[in-house]
Amino acid sequence: MGVRGSKSQVPILLLGLDGAGKSTLLYKLKYNEHFTTVPTIGFNVEMIDARSNKRKIALTVWDVGGQYKMRVHWRNFYQDTAGILFVVDCSDRRRLDEARNVLERTLRNDLLRGLPVVVLANKQDIPGAVTAAELTETFNLRRTCSDRDWFVQPCSAMTGAGLEEGFRRIAHMVKITSEDNNIKDTVKYLGQKSVKTIRNQ
Repeated sequence: MGVRGSKSQVPILLLGLDGAGKSTLLYKLKYNEHFTTVPTIGFNVEMIDARSNKRKIALTVWDVGGQYKMRVHWRNFYQDTAGILFVVDCSDRRRLDEARNVLERTLRNDLLRGLPVVVLANKQDIPGAVTAAELTETFNLRRTCSDRDWFVQPCSAMTGAGLEEGFRRIAHMVKITSEDNNIKDTVKYLGQKSVKTIRNQ
């Protein structure tokens, strides 16, 4: 997934409940190795090179601890975030409601309004894990994410399956969002310029 040359720098938040596998999948993708991780107290930050079509993107991934006492600090990382990766432990059905509630509460924050979201349906290598389709329905994502681009990516932090696809997906969504904003700004600028030109005639 590595890309050389000049790259756009894009800050991405990696969130999810404790034990969802956030740090494990991040290090698996970054170093292609399995790391024995401990619960993240605070945050980790890693640069992940990605490519969306022909554009080179450096994702600055902020992996923030998911323990209950840490979640109140997530909002300190919302400013200037371009997209969200939300990791779900699909093998732990007992905590799916908790994960859904946390995601919904997070997305209601004004600083995250309209930002793209990729839900990483992790631990698909474990028998009986909730599928991406089931997760989509359980989390009612069509309603929860109706105001933004979103995608559910099945993956496994242990095997690495689906990780690159998930990170490429958020890179592509960020690209689309960024270009749309640039187009709107350009149209607005040209519109203002046209008005000035007419007034000067």
